[in-house]
Amino acid sequence: MKIGIGLPNQVRDMDPRVLPGWARRAEEAGFSTLGTVGRTAYPGVMDTVALAAAAGATERIGLLSNVMLAPVWPPVLLAKDLAGIDGVSGHRLTVGLGIGAREDDFVVAGLGPKGLGKRIDADLETYRSVWDAEPIGGGVNPAVPPGTRRVPLLFGGSAPASFARMAKWGEGYVGGSVPPEMVAGSFEQARAAWQAAGREGSPRLVAIAYFALADPEQGRGKVWDYYSNFGDFANVVAGGVRSTAEDLRKAVSCFADMGADELIFNPATDNPADIEALAEIVL
Repeated sequence: MKIGIGLPNQVRDMDPRVLPGWARRAEEAGFSTLGTVGRTAYPGVMDTVALAAAAGATERIGLLSNVMLAPVWPPVLLAKDLAGIDGVSGHRLTVGLGIGAREDDFVVAGLGPKGLGKRIDADLETYRSVWDAEPIGGGVNPAVPPGTRRVPLLFGGSAPASFARMAKWGEGYVGGSVPPEMVAGSFEQARAAWQAAGREGSPRLVAIAYFALADPEQGRGKVWDYYSNFGDFANVVAGGVRSTAEDLRKAVSCFADMGADELIFNPATDNPADIEALAEIVL
């Protein structure tokens, strides 16, 4: 199982200037992937910006949104931005997609929080046409340069439609930021949907776990704040922030036993010292 680390782009009160250096240090430490968490109505840095900063600051490490709220974006613009990030990085980007659940994230006129399943299905068709360099806007020009590829997609979510969408369009599934025992069922649903769709092999399964080493209490508070409008779920996620070597190694063992292909440790603070401290424990 590969071990990645998140960027602190959605930690409340984070310093955006830490992102390029964080990315470089994570690559030097030996992590497999840099992940992002993103939403609109929160004082952080949008996933696309964080991933672009990481792409420019690194050379080898993978890049992953886990997961991006796709329907809050006009689909052509998002597809073009993602193609640009993938191109700048030398095709290191994988995009994890979800539909979103907080109404305040939907700030673009005409793209409200209704009909999200149908909208993302239509958006996926648009992404593919953009990445295939088909003309846009009724004109003759594509939106992307030669060499653009179809960016690999992962999907999050718990509804049956999420798993069906993953099996049709994606390479795999991203589990929620919850304890391993709460993710196991989703992984099984992802495998079942993959087989039902007649896909060969197995879906790529990515797990997520929050951590904070230098200041665990601050980390738990910030994670709770991020999820606070989800009621008791915020307590579940904040209570799962790992802060000791024992807890971190247990997370690695549990997710590996479940068959996860990769585990992304999301930072609960923007303290760069946590990068090397985590690497010493789990790599």
